[in-house]
Amino acid sequence: MDYLTKSIELDIKSLSDKGKFSGYGSVFNVVDKGGDIVAPGAFAESLEKWKKSGRMVPMLWQHQTDQPIGGWPTLKEDDHGLFGEDAELWMDDAPYARLAYKGMSTKTITGLSIGYRVKDYSVNKDTGIYTLQKLDLVEISVVTNPMNDDARVADVKCMLEAGRLPTLPEFEKFLREAGFSKSQAAAVANGGLPKLSRGEPGGEKSDEILRLFNEFTLTP
Repeated sequence: MDYLTKSIELDIKSLSDKGKFSGYGSVFNVVDKGGDIVAPGAFAESLEKWKKSGRMVPMLWQHQTDQPIGGWPTLKEDDHGLFGEDAELWMDDAPYARLAYKGMSTKTITGLSIGYRVKDYSVNKDTGIYTLQKLDLVEISVVTNPMNDDARVADVKCMLEAGRLPTLPEFEKFLREAGFSKSQAAAVANGGLPKLSRGEPGGEKSDEILRLFNEFTLTP
């Protein structure tokens, strides 16, 4: 898995007949459908890297990396969230850009979705809510409908692929949200994770956890 995605309702501040628009790609301090909060400042480091690279954050169609439809020349954080100004749809060059424009102008296409990697986060043990404190922004897509975020399953896969192991409560919660019953999740987590986690991160043991997780989770 290359990166995670998170969607919000499309909140266009302007849309010109040339395909330029402004709006928010992410909002701060709101518990989303995936049980996450994006913290203010989460994008600051990533935006600085994009600026130094001289590159523009790509705009994709439905997170399809082979279907770029525009770019985000100006992205900044404000008190509300990640704001994109003068985003440009490539109306003359990308067929899906014209489709996106038609959908956005008729309010048929109603979502923006960021593609990102989690660099730092914290978890409230009482509520189970994740606060995403540092994100590596990869792209911002126009999506037909902002879908329910299924970030928990994706997060544990990302963690394991990076060679890091979840805590026992985190792993059990991931299994519950993947479709296991409470008793099944507890049995799998308590029976398997302590034994497997004795290996070094990134070694054979964490690879085995990832293999088992992919076998048992109901969500691909």
